[in-house]
Amino acid sequence: MCAMKDVNRRQFIAGTTVLTGAAMLPWSAKAAAPASSGTPSVGTPRRGGVLRISVDQAANMLNPQQARVNPEYLLAELLYSGLTRLTQDMKAEADLAESWKPNADLSQWTFTLRKGLTFHDGSSCTAKDVVASLNAILDSKNASPGQRNIGPIKTITASDDATVVITTDGAYADLPVMLAYPDAKIVPAAIAEGQLARLSKEAIGTGPFKLVSFDPERLVVVERNPHYYDPERPYLDRVEVVVYPDAIAEGSALISGDTDLMQAVQSTEFPRLSKSSGVIPLRVPAGQFLNVNMACDAKPFNDVRVRQALALCVDRAAMVDFVANGFGTPGNDTPLNTAYQYYLKEPLKQADYAKAKALLAEAGYPDGLDITLIASDKPSTRTQLGVALREMAKPAGFRINVQTMANSTYLDQVWKKGNFYVGFYNMQATADAVFSLLYTSKASWNETRWNNADFDKAVQSARETDDVAKRSELYGQAQKLMHEQVPSMIPTFFDLLAASRDYVAGYQLNPRGAVFRLDHVWLTAKAPNRK
Repeated sequence: MCAMKDVNRRQFIAGTTVLTGAAMLPWSAKAAAPASSGTPSVGTPRRGGVLRISVDQAANMLNPQQARVNPEYLLAELLYSGLTRLTQDMKAEADLAESWKPNADLSQWTFTLRKGLTFHDGSSCTAKDVVASLNAILDSKNASPGQRNIGPIKTITASDDATVVITTDGAYADLPVMLAYPDAKIVPAAIAEGQLARLSKEAIGTGPFKLVSFDPERLVVVERNPHYYDPERPYLDRVEVVVYPDAIAEGSALISGDTDLMQAVQSTEFPRLSKSSGVIPLRVPAGQFLNVNMACDAKPFNDVRVRQALALCVDRAAMVDFVANGFGTPGNDTPLNTAYQYYLKEPLKQADYAKAKALLAEAGYPDGLDITLIASDKPSTRTQLGVALREMAKPAGFRINVQTMANSTYLDQVWKKGNFYVGFYNMQATADAVFSLLYTSKASWNETRWNNADFDKAVQSARETDDVAKRSELYGQAQKLMHEQVPSMIPTFFDLLAASRDYVAGYQLNPRGAVFRLDHVWLTAKAPNRK
């Protein structure tokens, strides 16, 4: 066995030709003591002020039911509400629905709405709007990412203006949590039933903030909704979402006080921000990961031996250093890690070049394999992983050409279409959610086209029982199948990193990654007076 750990890590980086500038990993800045997962929240929340939060890419999608990346999830959460929302510990709490209850066999759920709900245009929000909105998400012609991710819903009805009844295909204990999915936002029925195109230019929600201006490449401004269902929140008068495509410039803006909160911080910037006066570093372990997706329905990856061979080329502990700068944990080719309830701990795969070469030869590639790996430029860790994989896989005969492209081009031309590319995903609320999002045959983002019937059966059976021991067994079977057949390689999980100024209070870095809860944030008296 020959593992990557035998290679000096500095020599490895020096020997590559792509990791330059911001992509170079400063080993001396490797993770030290964990930072806090949230900003101070002592004392009584203070009303007023403008929060300037920076993001690293444009929020091109204003329609909340079409959101795909974190800045779009952020806007959806600021402007809209769902039936439920997600807490810090991945539980469902009341949003538009003030309560809910299932029937005896968990196949029907009744949700009771709050009284007096209104949309930003002043119209009432009732059960009719909820039914129309959820049906729009489930309608395949609308292509909402939430279609397969809000639960196995059969019917949605309104028994009166304040009561929504949802029937599922079989028992489904996770429904209230899954209805907190970032895209599961409620819009007026008239829009949901045929005018969804309007939501590309305007926002009519019930969320804590109202849209003021939308310049997706530069600045989005929202202001406090005075008719929000909670009269105490939000505490902020206004939120300005500022786009900084350059990580160093974004960090410098926080250090200088031009911005107040960085939604995400790259691992290369985190040490600098941690040492800066007036800045609070935020860090939380999470299930966020990069994966190398391989099209299981096309050559060369339709041969499981090729996928297995590639997985045997990776020193996973070293990959955490190379890609996450030490701010993460090794992955074992399943999307679950210790952040999930049903994580199955198995021995970590080790690099074995002799076995990898033998598998490639058995698959018909005795002289190795030439293949192009596509990596979006957002986040930059995708390219870093690609380059590290290129170098790690060389001894086994993989000759990988890493091609980086703009994220917008990647989303249009490669995502869900390519046969070898680097994906990037936030943690999901449940094991079922991440499996059903990415890896079942009917997954809305079925990138690998693995379509494994045994895997599908295990996931389906697990969602139909609330017996914890049985669910553990079934999710264990699903993970074993992924671990063995490698529809995608998952070598690295990331801690979530962010940072704020010390006058920002009440912000919690959520492990889910797509949850922000800025309506709970306030500014102390130290904050700058922005008009």
